[in-house]
Amino acid sequence: MTPIYRLHYAPDNASLIIRLALEELDQPFETVLVDRRGGALDSPGYRALNPQGLIPVLETPDGPMFETAAILLWLGDRHGSVLPDATSRDRAWCLKWLFFLSNTLHADLRILFYPKKYMGPDPARQEDLRQGVTARLVTHLATIEAAAENTPWLAGDRPSALDLYLACMMRWMALYPEGRDRSWFDLDATPRLKDMLTRLEQRPSVALAQAAEGLGDTPFTQPVYANPPEGSAT
Repeated sequence: MTPIYRLHYAPDNASLIIRLALEELDQPFETVLVDRRGGALDSPGYRALNPQGLIPVLETPDGPMFETAAILLWLGDRHGSVLPDATSRDRAWCLKWLFFLSNTLHADLRILFYPKKYMGPDPARQEDLRQGVTARLVTHLATIEAAAENTPWLAGDRPSALDLYLACMMRWMALYPEGRDRSWFDLDATPRLKDMLTRLEQRPSVALAQAAEGLGDTPFTQPVYANPPEGSAT
């Protein structure tokens, strides 16, 4: 089948979430490696696709799309299975948690990873910010663990867009920023989410992503830094 999608990605970036969704939906796609280190995010060509200069971008028949949650929602509406359709009573529940993941959890992760962008060059102020945001992240994970108790759309039998988004973010919590104490992140504190990550590692979609981006054998439960076969672009 001729691919109708083109995913602009870098290994172990937010594009991984979209790669997993495309694989789960059995949609053929092409990939374009974005040379972050070489300044591709600020190139006129990339900024024409995403004015914010961020990853991912998914080129679609309806034009280029950016923002991870927007792409997931669009793919779910177009191809089904990873999100309930517009007539489902589960739709409202999934949308509120999808945007919680995007607007709250993912936003706090960006603060953790890039405190200088928010607090300037003062290391002490950056550290204060990191301490505050890690406490928030622990609370967020406990909240999501509770939300997963009685729904098929989060940590259920079949992966949803919520599962894929959350799994990648939990991977990053365990790995980044490099060289810092991450004792605050305790996978055993969220047993439903840990079980979800374990089951995801058995999915064909994850095996394909592992091979493409060099994610190791246990990319979610015992993650290692990516060793992409075509080389890192970050």
